[in-house]
This record gives sequence, structure tokens and C-alpha cells, in this order.
Amino acid sequence: MSTITLFLRTKNSRSLLFCAILFLLHIPCALPAAQRDLRPSETLDPFLTARRTMIERDLKARGIKDARVLAAMEFVPRQIFVPEKFRAAAYDDRPLPIGEGQTISQPYIVAYMTELLELKGTEKVLEIGTGSGYQTAVLARLAGMVYSIEIIAALSERAKAPLAELGFTNIQLKVGDGFFGWQDNAPFDAILLTAASPKIPEPLWRQLREGGRIIMPLGEPRQTQKLVRIRKLAGKEVTEALSEVVFVPLTGAIQRSR
Repeated sequence: MSTITLFLRTKNSRSLLFCAILFLLHIPCALPAAQRDLRPSETLDPFLTARRTMIERDLKARGIKDARVLAAMEFVPRQIFVPEKFRAAAYDDRPLPIGEGQTISQPYIVAYMTELLELKGTEKVLEIGTGSGYQTAVLARLAGMVYSIEIIAALSERAKAPLAELGFTNIQLKVGDGFFGWQDNAPFDAILLTAASPKIPEPLWRQLREGGRIIMPLGEPRQTQKLVRIRKLAGKEVTEALSEVVFVPLTGAIQRSR
């Protein structure tokens, strides 16, 4: 999506009104310095206060420190990734149903897993499990390119609209079995699994760049799993067990490879 930045020289009230119109059209507007605390996003987004409260209460207070991750969580509006009937609860720190028996992860888990990836801005990231597209959007704010695979076609299709609404141009979506990764775009600097697996799928390990890291829930379905970070150092797995989590299971070939 191309954007145009307009610098206004009109009176304050006209400037704000015009910027509000541009905001609705998804065209950024540069306000005079004195008005930057009254940007249209702050006056027109009814969920902004809830989102900022979530960041203070559920992210910062629980140890999320990476300023880039916190900024990405403030930028991405979680409410557009959940069904209409759940939007009032979009900033509760809990999973919400998104259909097809799947959920959108709680904001803290999204921020925590993202922070563990240690993204600097140029990385190529592979996400296994697009789901609603919320985690995908957060990753896209922080990485150079995000490749996201979803085994449920309806979810992948549904994720396209909110991602397009936010204007991302560094995301590629694919319907397929995440067990096999995305060889055409390998190697990846980081891989994030948003579904639990009892082991690292071998194709994903092969597609991870030397020095790269995998963040994933490791364990059996319908049981408490371990969130782990696995680094590839000299071709070997170096694993950190971080916290207990419960994720939906990875489906597809992983179930036949055991």
C-alpha cells in the first residue's frame, strides 16, 4: 500500500478535521508539533485506551521490557482480529475463540513469545499457525519479512482482511501443513510455532539458519506444555525451558510422524 504524507498549514481545527478524514482513508497525516498529542488515532480509536491499559497492566507489569515489542502491541488493534461478538473483550488478557475450534492467544503470550525472538528489524521469520493473523501482524511490525502458514484454509483467508487493513506489505500467507515449513523461502532467522508439538518438526530445524532460534510450545496435546527457545549453535540444539503453557496441538503430518 502506498502512502502520502501531507504537511498542513491551516488553522488548528481544520488541520485536525482534515487529518481525521485522512486517518479514515488510511493516509497518514503529519500534524504540527503542538498538535501531536491529539492525533486522529487517539481521538477516533475507541479501543486505544483499553489497549494502552492492557500494555501497562498485562505486559509491562508482568515483565515485558522490549520497547519495540511494546510499541508493536500498541500499534496492532487486537479487536479487528476477533469476531464481532467478542470485540468488547479484545483487551482482556485471555484467549478468545476465532472459529474452526481455534483461539487467538492472550496478549501477554503474544508479547512474551515475540520478545523471546529478539527481533531487530531485518529478520526473515517463519510463523507456523497464522490463526487470526494477530501474532502475524505483531511480527510484521518487528521483522523484515514474515512467512506464515495455516493448515485451516478458512482461517488463512479470514486473516487477509485485517492484515490488508493495516497496510502490511512484508507478509506472505500460505495454506498448508506447517510441519514441512516453507522451503522456498528458507533459511529463516527465527521460527515461531503457535501450536504445540511433542518434538521439533525436522523440516523446520533444517530450515532454521545457523544462529537462529525457534520459539514453540513443546509437549503433548491436552496437557500442560513447556514454552521453549531452541537455538541452532554449531548445528546443535541448545534449549531453554521457559514457562508452562497450554496451546492447541499442531495438526497434520506431525501426528503421523510419531
